[in-house]
Amino acid sequence: MKNNNNKYSIMTLILLWSGLVIISSMYVTIPLTTVFTDTFHVTANQAAWIGSSFSLCYAIGCLLYGPFSDKYGRKIFLASSISALAIVSFIIGFIDHFSGLVMFRAFEGLIAAAFAPISFVYAAEMFPPEKRLTAVGFISSGLLMASVVGQVFSGAVNHAFGWHAIFTILGAVYLVSSLLVIFFLPKDDLPRAKGSVYAQFKQTKLLFWNRQLMMIYIITFTLLLSLVGMYSVLGNYLTSPEWGLSAQQILWVRAFGIIGMLLSPFAGRIAGKLGNGLMFRGSLVLSVAGLAGLGFSHNLPMLIVTTVLFVAGIALITPISITLINQLAGAAKGSAISFNAFILFLGASTGPSAALYLISRVSYQSAFEWLSLFMAAGFVISLFIKTSPGQTEAMSSVKQVS
Repeated sequence: MKNNNNKYSIMTLILLWSGLVIISSMYVTIPLTTVFTDTFHVTANQAAWIGSSFSLCYAIGCLLYGPFSDKYGRKIFLASSISALAIVSFIIGFIDHFSGLVMFRAFEGLIAAAFAPISFVYAAEMFPPEKRLTAVGFISSGLLMASVVGQVFSGAVNHAFGWHAIFTILGAVYLVSSLLVIFFLPKDDLPRAKGSVYAQFKQTKLLFWNRQLMMIYIITFTLLLSLVGMYSVLGNYLTSPEWGLSAQQILWVRAFGIIGMLLSPFAGRIAGKLGNGLMFRGSLVLSVAGLAGLGFSHNLPMLIVTTVLFVAGIALITPISITLINQLAGAAKGSAISFNAFILFLGASTGPSAALYLISRVSYQSAFEWLSLFMAAGFVISLFIKTSPGQTEAMSSVKQVS
């Protein structure tokens, strides 16, 4: 029994670590907008495409890998994606042209898309029922911490060695991580979906008929749009004359967000006491309150506290939403989780542009309030989601394809 516990602990740590370092790639360009505008002589909107191209292609990639993993298994995609990512990231470290950087960042996002959504399904299949939500919580924590760790890592390495070094170091990190995945994650020798890959893609289409899933997907879209948008606005806000913080001070403010993200692994225990429904909606309320509070923060301690509250809400929402999707999707859970990741990172790719649009039209404080309204809309939608069993609709739809 103890050996089994050790095995699952190692698997959890590898999935957490790999998700953390892979998704960090999405965020490493957020603190570098000024660096890119000065280096490549482009506008801030053009420079934002270095990040948005990754997020957008990540979202597109999420649509591709789910049905293939339903058919051929999970580990092969986990291992191959992170191995390929090591090569592409290393190449990016030597690129000196803006168009080439945007293109390879898009390619990087397309490859990275295989890991995070499939890791959730892998955990659901390979962990015993009593350990699944905890494993999903740890993976979610890694993915969320990436939004802060990626920015802090990027700012620190850029300050010490320049922006090229960010990607060469990531390439080395991905190489080591790929070896961990290959040698320490057990192969998922489980019965696979019958029929062709085309049949698996048809299952994705059927997900659109499940109203419960569609409402979760809408909420999912608001999560990363608000998270990435908040950090984009925050970076500009803290450099404005009102605050005048240095780059190093801003890194520390961003780093405090990790405190809120540490709640994600405990989502299972909290949900066990409160119930999935109350947990899901309460977490949304917490995020809305934190994000709205940012606009009214007139000193640094208050600003940091509201940031932590906002991030903590998102950290608690994510594993619960993954659990609900796994329940609702039946045999098509690989496609359903991948489509959720598509929506999630479509929101992430929209975040920087939405933030730039808002701060060009309204004050920084009002930009935070507008972003909080997106989250508030998600809360209203959550009131119509059935968080107790209610899996019948999705499972009956899936059976029509089998």
